Amino acid sequence: MGFWSRYRDRRAGTRYPAGGLAPLSPAEVRDALLAINAAGVPFLVRAALPEERADLVAEWSVPEVGLRLRTRMRLVPDSHEVHTLDERWDRSPETGAKRYGRGPATKVARRWSYERGPDGRRRRIETFRFDSRDMRNPLVETVLGAGWTWRGVLTKW
Repeated sequence: MGFWSRYRDRRAGTRYPAGGLAPLSPAEVRDALLAINAAGVPFLVRAALPEERADLVAEWSVPEVGLRLRTRMRLVPDSHEVHTLDERWDRSPETGAKRYGRGPATKVARRWSYERGPDGRRRRIETFRFDSRDMRNPLVETVLGAGWTWRGVLTKW
């Protein structure tokens, strides 16, 4: 693998399964990804609509930070790959204008409040926590555990 292909893979978030894993069938990979919903995750994995041009879609809307994440997944059985396109919609903190982004990006947001502890001293308590990896990691681990490659793409298909 050459320099540019390694660079493109790293930039797009491509991950490869551990060696020695026999790849599962496309139906089994699809079922495993849909089964993530039963694990109590805060996002939804569903079958894609025809206009989304994908097989599966994972969506997460976070109104506390004005963010919407969507990962479109297309199963490619010939090469045992799941091609993914990560998209996000949010608002600019400077202008408040709507923004659109594409590609893997980590977004973390936290909020704290202060309260008095049992000893009477002020302490900081985390009241809200958001990390976009909470959506991406279960999807990636499921695909890699099925013996398939998670290949990020940066352009729409």
